[in-house]
This record gives sequence, C-alpha cells and structure tokens, in this order.
Amino acid sequence: MYNIYHYPYHYYYNPYYWGVRQYESLDPTLLTQSATESKQLMKDASKVLDKLAESEEFDSQLMEAAQQSNDDEVKRLIGSIGVTSEVDIHYNPDGLRLEFRRSIDGYECCKLQVALRWR
Repeated sequence: MYNIYHYPYHYYYNPYYWGVRQYESLDPTLLTQSATESKQLMKDASKVLDKLAESEEFDSQLMEAAQQSNDDEVKRLIGSIGVTSEVDIHYNPDGLRLEFRRSIDGYECCKLQVALRWR
C-alpha cells in the first residue's frame, strides 16, 4: 500500500538547467503608433455616440433603415457623421454594433467595438 507520508519520487527543479532565456530586442514604435491611432478611433466613436445621444430624428432614420435591411442607407447615415476610420456596421432587431478599425502600413493595428441596444 502507498504510504501518504512518503513520496516515491523526488523532484528537484533547477531553473538554470535549461540555460538563460534570451529575449528579442524591443521596439515600442508600433505600440506607440497603435495607441495614437486608437485615440482617433475613440474620437470617431465619440462623434457617433454624440449624434445618437442628441438626435432622436437621426436615431429613427437609422433604426428604420436597419429594420428594412437597407445596408447602404445605414452606412450612409453613419458616414454622414464625419467618421474617418473604417467602420464595420452590424445590426439586428435588438441593436447596433459598430467596429471601428485603423491600419498602419496596411496592417490592422487597432479596433474598437461599440455595442448599443435599441430594443
């Protein structure tokens, strides 16, 4: 029978056995650029939220276009706010989801999602 006070195997961990881990050099440039671009995403999202918060007429137009699945009109309405970022617009009977995206040198660096309910 196995004795609970005696462990049959002894394990010794030696952190130096595998050698010293080498890290690659760091370049914070892309992170800095991504943060700067993300600030623009925040400004664009803020523009959209301000418009939605202040204009029930605009909200009604947007909801009506979404209800009719009129993608072009929904995109036009969001674009009319003055958004400079790329925006993916998704909607369903319960709400709206906007995904703001920016790129640096052709690579997507950052995105910001805003989800709003209307029902």
